[in-house]
Amino acid sequence: MTVGTAASQDGDRARNPCVVRERIRARRGVVLEPGDALFLDFDGTLVDIAATPEAIRVPPGLAGLLASVQQALGGALCLLTGRPIADLDDHLAPLRATVAGVHGGEIRLLPSEVVYQTIDPIEAGVIARVERAVADLRGVRIEAKGTSIAVHWRDAPQVSGLLESRLQALVAREPEPPMLLRGRRVFEILPRGVSKGIALADFAAHPPFVGRRPVVIGDDVSDESAFAVAERVGGGALRVAGEHFTRGLADFAGPDEVRAWLVDFLRRTRR
Repeated sequence: MTVGTAASQDGDRARNPCVVRERIRARRGVVLEPGDALFLDFDGTLVDIAATPEAIRVPPGLAGLLASVQQALGGALCLLTGRPIADLDDHLAPLRATVAGVHGGEIRLLPSEVVYQTIDPIEAGVIARVERAVADLRGVRIEAKGTSIAVHWRDAPQVSGLLESRLQALVAREPEPPMLLRGRRVFEILPRGVSKGIALADFAAHPPFVGRRPVVIGDDVSDESAFAVAERVGGGALRVAGEHFTRGLADFAGPDEVRAWLVDFLRRTRR
């Protein structure tokens, strides 16, 4: 008889669906129920982070899985994302979901409603100043998203410190200084008064979310405000491992475990 190494045995256990289900039901005591409201980040939570926002790979069946979860929750599913809503719609077609895009700078309260902006777009002059500030930093990429500016440095990790100091100086000089948020290999310039937490609180005041326990899943700094709002009202906050949350602090090792958790929820509700 061949006896595997401890590492290989651990790997076998990790791949065992029964063991995975035991782990995902034990997440901080948070068991998703049909009467809850679910708020999900997208990049790093439902799909793996890619070199650029355009390069993500959306797993086959993800849109259908989310549609089924949406139905099982009576419509109380919301995506909280840094992406513009139109971009998210393209990746998840034909699904239309309730969404807070650009960290809450855009809102669609119901799948059938139109998208509206919660704050004025970043001025063209600010974008131009950011472009000048990073022009000599090779590998740094700017993404203007209407109500925010994302400055990606995934391809230039060696300049992250210099980049951060330049952006801090830039926002400090603005007449109404915006926020500078550090994410997973990205800095985001956002107007004050915008966050995923503020968006969650807005959704919680409207049907079908009103009166439900909020459960939030995310992987990055921008999700922390939503975690705080959910936990303040007795909800749950679940973390996905990555550059921000270590595996020791996270509830999920990656997006594949989040998707398995959603599948498990549907199995339980269909019994």
